[in-house]
Order: sequence, then C-alpha cells, then structure tokens
Amino acid sequence: MADSSSTPFLPESQSADQLEPPKHLPVPSLDDNFERYIGDFGWAQLLQAFLVSFAWVFDAQQTFISVFTDAEPSWHCITHQPPAAADHLCALASDVCRLPKGSWSWDRPADISIISEWNLACAGSIIKSLPASSFFMGCMIGGIVLATFADSSLGRKNMLLVSCLLMSAVGSLTIFSPNVWIYSGLRFLCGFGRATIGTCALVLSTELVGKRWRCQVGVIGFFLFTLGFLSLPVIAYLNRDSSWRYLYLWTSVPGLLYCFLVRFLVRESPRWLMVKGRKEEAVATLKSIGTVNNSSFTLSFSGLMVFEEAETTTDLHLYSVIGILMEKRWALRRLSAIMSVGFGVGMVYYGMPLALGNLPFNLYWNVTLNALSEVPASLIAFFFIERLDRKSSVLGFTVTSGVCSIMCVVIGEKWESVKIWLELTSFFCTCTAFEILLIYTIELFPTSVRNSAMAMVRQALVFGGVFCPVIVAMGRGNGYLSYGIFGAVIISCAMFVGCLPETKGERLCDTMEEEENKQMRVRSGSSISLGLGHP
Repeated sequence: MADSSSTPFLPESQSADQLEPPKHLPVPSLDDNFERYIGDFGWAQLLQAFLVSFAWVFDAQQTFISVFTDAEPSWHCITHQPPAAADHLCALASDVCRLPKGSWSWDRPADISIISEWNLACAGSIIKSLPASSFFMGCMIGGIVLATFADSSLGRKNMLLVSCLLMSAVGSLTIFSPNVWIYSGLRFLCGFGRATIGTCALVLSTELVGKRWRCQVGVIGFFLFTLGFLSLPVIAYLNRDSSWRYLYLWTSVPGLLYCFLVRFLVRESPRWLMVKGRKEEAVATLKSIGTVNNSSFTLSFSGLMVFEEAETTTDLHLYSVIGILMEKRWALRRLSAIMSVGFGVGMVYYGMPLALGNLPFNLYWNVTLNALSEVPASLIAFFFIERLDRKSSVLGFTVTSGVCSIMCVVIGEKWESVKIWLELTSFFCTCTAFEILLIYTIELFPTSVRNSAMAMVRQALVFGGVFCPVIVAMGRGNGYLSYGIFGAVIISCAMFVGCLPETKGERLCDTMEEEENKQMRVRSGSSISLGLGHP
C-alpha cells in the first residue's frame, strides 16, 4: 500500500475548488486517505472497537444456550418395597423409553430442561433437535433477508443495533414458551435477528481502524465471543436446579441494555459513509476517533474532499450488491469457494458443542474446556495473523480438525481420556480456522460489497449448523458417530481453499473496479516477470 504520508495535501491558503489533483499524480484511494487519519491506534478507536465487538458476547450465549436448555437430564431407577420386576428391568436398561412409568425418575427438577419439562425424552430425533435446528435455520434466512441492509440503506451501526435488539427481545419472550412448538418458533426468530450481529460487528470494528491494527481489532470480537461462550457453563451451573427459563433471562436482559450503549456511543463506519456520499458525516466521525491533531485535520480535509470515487454517490438498491457479486466471475468464484469452506467449518464449529451431551463426561466441564480451547485459537489469530498465509493456515487447521474428529470414532470405546483430548484438539483447530476464515473474507472483497459477502459466508457457516442438531440427536446412541460425519465433511470442504488467492499483506480495496485493477496489475506483473525469464 502506498504511504499516505507522502501524498501532497492542499495548502491551508488554497481551497479545494481552486485546485484539482495534478493529472500526472495518482488520485489517492479511500484506503490511503483513511490511513492518514486513523492509521495510528488511539483510545477513542479502542473504545469504539470494544463496544462494537461486545455484541459477540450475546451472540455466543444465544448460539450455544441450547447445550444446556435442551440437554437430556440424568435419571435414576426408583426402588420399590418390596422389590418388583420393574426394579430389576430398570437396573439393566440404559434407555428410559423402554421402561414402564413409575420405575424411574429425573435426578433433578423436571423444569431444568425442555426435554424433561415437556416429556420429550422418548420423542423422535427430529422433535428433539427442532429448537436448535430452528435457530440455525433462522440464522440462515435472516442472513439472506438482512444481508445487504448494512451495505445499502441502514449501515453497519444501525444494522448491528436492530439485530441485537431483535435477538435480545425474542430471547426475553422465550421465557414464556408453553410448549416445544412455540419455543422452536421463538428460537427461529432469535436466530433471524442474530444473523448479522457477527458480520456487522466484525466489519464495523475493522473499518474504524487503520491497516496496521485491522487484524488485531478483528480478533477482539473472537475473544469476546469466547467470553460469552465461557459465561454459559457458569450461569448454567449457578442455576443448575432452577428452570431453564432463567438462562434466557440472564442472557437476554443484559443484551437489551447493551443496545442503549450502541445507540448513543457507537459511531458509524467512516468508510461506509464516504462510499455512500455522506462526506460530512464521515469527516465528523474521523475527527471523533482519529489520532491526528485538529490542525492536521483542518489542513487535510480539503484534500480529502477533492477525492471522490465513481461509485461514491451511487446508492445501491437492496440485493444489488449480491447481483454484482454474481455478475463478476472473479467475485463469484471467490464467494463460492469461501462459502464451501465455511459450510464445513460451520458444521464442526456449531456441532461439536451440541454433541458434548452425548459424551460420557460432565457437561459443565466439557463446555468449559471447549470454550477455553477458543482462547489459544484467538491468541494465535491475534499475535500471528499478520505472519500467517491465509490459504495454508485455513487448509492446515481444517484438515487437522477433520483427522482428529475421525480419530474419535476410529479408536473405539477404549481410551476415553484420549478421545476427549482429540475432541478438544479438533474443536481448537476449527475455532482457529473459523477466525482466520472471517478475516480472510474481509480481505477478499472491497468495501462496497464487503458486508454482504461476509454475511453470505456466515450464512454458509450457519447452514452447516442447521444439520448439526439432527446429526447429534441421531448420534445419541453412539456419541462418537457424529464426530465421524463432522470430520469427513470439514476435510472435503477444505479442498476449496485452493480456488482462492492469497491476501496476506494486501491493501483493502473500496470498489469492484479498484479490485479488478489490482488484479490486472498483478497479472501484468506476473506476465512481465515470465517474459524476462525467457530470451
């Protein structure tokens, strides 16, 4: 990327109307201009990035809350005096559905889970998995419906606010569910609202900082997602003898309070404002979060106002950005490949926590260990993302995850302690691939379509999650069967990484034309290099 400090700005005594950029000098891009104002990292940017990224906490809680609310509780046999034939039958059985009524009972109050409260223990796998599948289906449909609002009309901030508000409000209403059907419908609406939270939070936080800090700021959201995931076993354990409804109460009400902070404290992306032609608002945002002193801003504003992309004032209609992505062959190729990889990563990432209840270990410790495995994944992304090649990293972590997941099935019923470590290793690799994949997506697409592309990739991730609850429910008889399916899928999908270009160290483009021009320069440079290699 060109050094923005070397770009001449207009003298203080001359106005932008009197001077135009010399024709022999390249017009600076938006990326060059923003590097001038927000290239350094200040406290105002840190506060903005943290506030925006905190939405990931509530995102994680609603995503994995069904691990506890929809879990199948433990049970015990009821011994009669004098002993009856049912007592002997109960002692030998491992499935309550094969036992007569009155011969067994739940270990804890029935309302700690929807399975015990609504007598779903003997229901089919489709009914048991319906709430979780409905949530992921809502995520997928919500992502399709809401995908382009952040790029077109609402912007990053307002879309984040609407999504958080809808998710938290529906989560609060879930407390009053009278049966599994209403409960599943509310989970669908919760997923619908949650669909764009991660996308908007990641894109907005990275667009508020310069290139040097973009990757690290993006990883802040992953840390906070881990914090939200870690909070679930703590909240669930503290309410282990209380109704599952309390989990929704303690995770939804704080989300509503967070919405007020977003409304009054978070700033809109200056990049999006500039691309939409709202230059005055973009300048005001830059003034509030930039690390350059006011006199420097005054001297530089006129230079910024001279620059205007051909697409700056173009108001894209809803879904037109998706049409643009489909029309450009290079964009369609990138989108198809990254979504295919995302499907496999999403199936394992969302499926493994849901499958923890099938393993013969303490559920609270299992979830805690899986949540903690996201910490080293986030640390790797935070400290080494600038050094890691995107393609080889995603491929390496996904294949390793798949191999470990398949090994859980191969080694059989022996070595239970080895299996839990294989499961943790597989989930750790998936988490790392998940985080690198999202940053990779940001770098693959220009500003004008970046949020929509990110939304579609996240829909591929949650589309993989749609199938997880059914696979997990089918694997309740054999807790490791689902892990074999997870491993095979993620390895197969990882092969599509080979269709993507490497983006490490590349500067972000703002328009489709700018991205195409960059590709032409790369191809021209390669052709010249090949030509020089031959006499």
